[in-house]
Amino acid sequence: MLFLENIFLALNGLRANKMRSLLTMLGIIIGISSVIAIMSIGDALTQSEMNAMSDWGASEITIGIQRRGESDLPEDSFMFGDMGDSDLEDADKLDMDKLQDIWDQFSDRLDEMRLENSLDNAVMKRKAKETKLSVYGENNDCLASKKLKMLAGRRFTEKDQNEGRKVAVISDKAVDSALKVPYEEAVGEEITVIKDGEFHHFTVVGVYHFDENNMQYSFGNADTTQLYLPITTSFYEMHKKPLFGSVALEFKEGVDSKELMNDIEEYVNTRYYRNNDKFKAKTFSNAAMIEQYGQQLQMMSMGVAVIAAISLLVGGIGVMNIMLVSIQERTREIGTRKALGATNSSIRLQFIVEAIVLCVVGGILGIILGIVFGYAGTVAMSRMMASTSSDGSGKIAFNLPFDGILMSLIFSAAVGIFFGYYPANKAAKMNPIDALRYE
Repeated sequence: MLFLENIFLALNGLRANKMRSLLTMLGIIIGISSVIAIMSIGDALTQSEMNAMSDWGASEITIGIQRRGESDLPEDSFMFGDMGDSDLEDADKLDMDKLQDIWDQFSDRLDEMRLENSLDNAVMKRKAKETKLSVYGENNDCLASKKLKMLAGRRFTEKDQNEGRKVAVISDKAVDSALKVPYEEAVGEEITVIKDGEFHHFTVVGVYHFDENNMQYSFGNADTTQLYLPITTSFYEMHKKPLFGSVALEFKEGVDSKELMNDIEEYVNTRYYRNNDKFKAKTFSNAAMIEQYGQQLQMMSMGVAVIAAISLLVGGIGVMNIMLVSIQERTREIGTRKALGATNSSIRLQFIVEAIVLCVVGGILGIILGIVFGYAGTVAMSRMMASTSSDGSGKIAFNLPFDGILMSLIFSAAVGIFFGYYPANKAAKMNPIDALRYE
């Protein structure tokens, strides 16, 4: 009962000194609102990035060639053997027979095998106009994983792949730059691609939308667009054997990725690299990188939140200061209560409760402001990301950081107890006679 009376007294004191109480709570309000806003925006951004990276390949593992002696590298620093290394011979690479064998052995746990052959830079020549290109050979699984938005025509068929047809899928940017015809009319057009001084002729079978903001293009030259060829055609046109340094595998839902990685690695090394003294097969999972990236984002958000929480300590010092002033102003009141029989513990409890109420009210106001700022920041970032995406994707969902709200309330009460105890204890130890004589 005494505790509730102290709460009501504290609230009445806040109403009686509104401006002073507000200025006292300002540090707590700013600190908690900053923590809540940062945590909500950080969580939303982390979730958005994680979703984007998950779409990029959370259910994907990669098998490649690694030089022996690199087994001590941590998984996040995993690197395939340099395919330009003069020590790496054709027999060390993954050929179509090895890949077919891997697929046959693990097809019950695999959905796709993505084959890609990067041919680097080239130019597409149309009359006197040249357009820069990055040329890639793709099998159908790999091209489908890129989720291209087709504007006209089609992707590659199995016949295109099996027969090595001289067909290409180009971007709308390349059509606008070189062909200068409607996208539908670009399908069936003959194009000339110049690579290393050689002229290669292809028939356009599809036109896709080139999204410059897409992650897969973000590391390239802004003036360069991608041209895709059937994987078999890419090797034939460049007079190269169909050999791979690494291959991406999509595993089925519910499959244990770590177990699959170990099984594939053990099988390939036992069957093909047992007697290879220089190289071995190594598997890598994007899931590990995605998980680590998510942890880094969360740590960054927490680090910024901790920095913002320092203002809570500053606010706590302000609470202690105002409580000392309040005790000084109410010295005669304290003396009167003691003369009427109030114990030291009741006096101490009264002022501790006042400090707690002051901090908790400030915490509640900070939480409300933090939610408002967090929501506004999330909406602003969502609109900005959606505006840079061609299909309007990339929106960020706002989620209340319940853990942060609970932590803020507990921390507010703790600040009140910690910084309110010294003034309260000072009031409790006052001599009632000296207090009554205080002017």
